Amino acid sequence: MARLTAPALRRGLDILELLVDQDEGLRVPEITQHLGLPRATTHELVNTLADRGYVTVSKETGRVAIGLNALRLGAGYERGLDLATVGRECAGEVARACGETVQVVVRDGRFAVFIVRIDSKYSVRLVSQVGSRLLASCTAGGKALLSALPAQELDELFPNDKALQQMTSNSISTRKRLLAEVEEARERGWTEEYCESNDHAACVAAPVYDRLGNCVAAMSISVPTPRWGDAEKEHYVELVLDGARAMAQRLGASVPS
Repeated sequence: MARLTAPALRRGLDILELLVDQDEGLRVPEITQHLGLPRATTHELVNTLADRGYVTVSKETGRVAIGLNALRLGAGYERGLDLATVGRECAGEVARACGETVQVVVRDGRFAVFIVRIDSKYSVRLVSQVGSRLLASCTAGGKALLSALPAQELDELFPNDKALQQMTSNSISTRKRLLAEVEEARERGWTEEYCESNDHAACVAAPVYDRLGNCVAAMSISVPTPRWGDAEKEHYVELVLDGARAMAQRLGASVPS
């Protein structure tokens, strides 16, 4: 049998695990009864958890409920452990439907970082790899991530035109164009690029949200320009939106049908 250590920590975790399934919370006497703890000990543990933001205590009812920091831990688990796994599953489904390269990216400052890549079935395909970083303003996936940012954060990342480095002659080079594309992306729910990060590639992307409503990733479909056209783009937009919704749903988000 494993040696039991840190009894105060174990009791604090017992309280959090008890509260997870209590939508309306519990009063201290109820927690005491459920866990068989002394009332003074329960009060002390609840006050400590409340001080650190892991539980809240209603002044009106005295009910103890899960706090924001506990939710942040859950969200951190989803991002750190589930994101790539869920991304591979959903990107794989989209790739099977379109045959093209499907990727999932996350944002790191002004950069989009690739965490998932499903290769195209064609011999002529795009070259990239998991872990590579591209300027977010030059990629459809990056622009989808930027579209979810508040105006102040976007201004801090791109305070002027000089902050917009170009990867090709088609890359965004002015704040005016960036803000216009971000606003358009917010309205329609998806983004696109044409030869902005690669002279021979076009791409569409959509943001992915978690159960807390945070944009945690973006899914994209990248296609060599010889296989790109208006009809194809319309089809890819539908597929990437469906893929992003499926990924969000598997991350616990409430997605309209």
